[in-house]
Amino acid sequence: QVRFVESGGGLVQPGESLRLSCSVLGSIFEVYPMGWFRQAPGKQRELVATTTTGDIVNYVDFVKGRFTISRDNAQNTMYLQMNSLKPEDTAVYYCNGLRGSDPLLPYWGQGTQVTVSS
Repeated sequence: QVRFVESGGGLVQPGESLRLSCSVLGSIFEVYPMGWFRQAPGKQRELVATTTTGDIVNYVDFVKGRFTISRDNAQNTMYLQMNSLKPEDTAVYYCNGLRGSDPLLPYWGQGTQVTVSS
């Protein structure tokens, strides 16, 4: 069964940076596009950034210019470099494969908590 292991979150001040990692255990990484999602308290999970197997990337408007998604196909690992963090970026961040803009698999890893606060 495919597993997602997210890491790299933490507590930072506004304007600071974090780099998240997503290790994918299983055989989807080299076949499917991948995405980072996030879920803030009391809100629905939302898609933040995507990357295809051919390294075509896409971002939602509210992270463009601040976040950078990348993938290491040899390591089955995806990253999210987050700069100029804002309090509204506070959320649990998850990764998953993608089918269109929807999560590929109906389950998630434990996520990694990002808290941006002064």
